[in-house]
Amino acid sequence: MNIRVGQGYDVHRLVENHPFWLGGIEIPHTKGAFGHSDADVIIHAICDALLGAGSLGDIGLHFSDKDPQFKGIDSKILLKKTVEIIKNAGYQIGNVDVSLCLEKPKIAGFIPEMKKVLAPIMEIAEDQVSVKATTNEKMGFVGREEGVEAYAIALIFKTV
Repeated sequence: MNIRVGQGYDVHRLVENHPFWLGGIEIPHTKGAFGHSDADVIIHAICDALLGAGSLGDIGLHFSDKDPQFKGIDSKILLKKTVEIIKNAGYQIGNVDVSLCLEKPKIAGFIPEMKKVLAPIMEIAEDQVSVKATTNEKMGFVGREEGVEAYAIALIFKTV
């Protein structure tokens, strides 16, 4: 079996009175991540991890922030397209593991819903999706609540 592992990272600035999308769901908060798309750092990190595992480029190559068709796009659509790219290359997803770095809000209560949203898009079971969160202990841009970042690791394997 041909097994591949990829790592992804994404970061976005937080701004007041902006929707906050994480893991495919909107999180109630006074700030939200700002970007060309809906700025969902969890999904963007997963996309990069999947594409990296397949040696298929990165999210910017496939979904450029210079391309107006992706302006404001729901990142779940980007994830679905990424899964199609992986499948077309002959791979299936084994699992994904995400670490989110964020001071506020606490997201532990939202993780089950994120897994319910993400798993079917990736065509895997909920227990193949891990989302964890930590703070930055009030250090750096994350600690000052200026931004949010996510790291993801994905395992894929050849199906053909």
